Amino acid sequence: MNTDSNIKNSSFWIIKAYPFAVFLIAMALNYSLGIEPFYLSIPSKEIFTLIACSAIGLVINHSWIMTVTELTRNRFKIYASPEEWVSSGLNRSEITEQGSFEIDRCLNTHRNTTENVVYYILLVFVFSFASPSQLAVWAWVLTFPLARIGYTYSYFTGRDNTRGIFMTLTLLSLYGMAGYLAASLILK
Repeated sequence: MNTDSNIKNSSFWIIKAYPFAVFLIAMALNYSLGIEPFYLSIPSKEIFTLIACSAIGLVINHSWIMTVTELTRNRFKIYASPEEWVSSGLNRSEITEQGSFEIDRCLNTHRNTTENVVYYILLVFVFSFASPSQLAVWAWVLTFPLARIGYTYSYFTGRDNTRGIFMTLTLLSLYGMAGYLAASLILK
């Protein structure tokens, strides 16, 4: 019983410390990549190209999630709207347990990706106009879409530990851009 309590207490502190640890790692990487003082400028062609490549990667990832979701709906006869349920002659209560788990996996993947992409778009927009160092741009702008693709793969294949690694890389990218912007505003 005492061991169970110790494990829960340890997990509690790890979960609370996790975002701060990722942020500190991102800041250490920012300083090693070089932080330039904030200077508002139009993004260079290289930055624009990296953002375009990232956008293409995110569209591919979204298309993959969308396709797997529809294939899962088809395989388990799960419908998306009340009208589809009525026209199929089936009832939601007929969804198998496995079908329910699989559609939840798809919907959770979609939801998590959408939640993270919103912050990425906001950060990359401001970041691109802040005259960031080229190394920081390469690190943070490209890490995010690659991590999201890895996250999707890991979630769809049930690899929880690998999914956690890719979620950390996603956060590292977001915290890297946010931290870079904050530090660049402080520098003169």
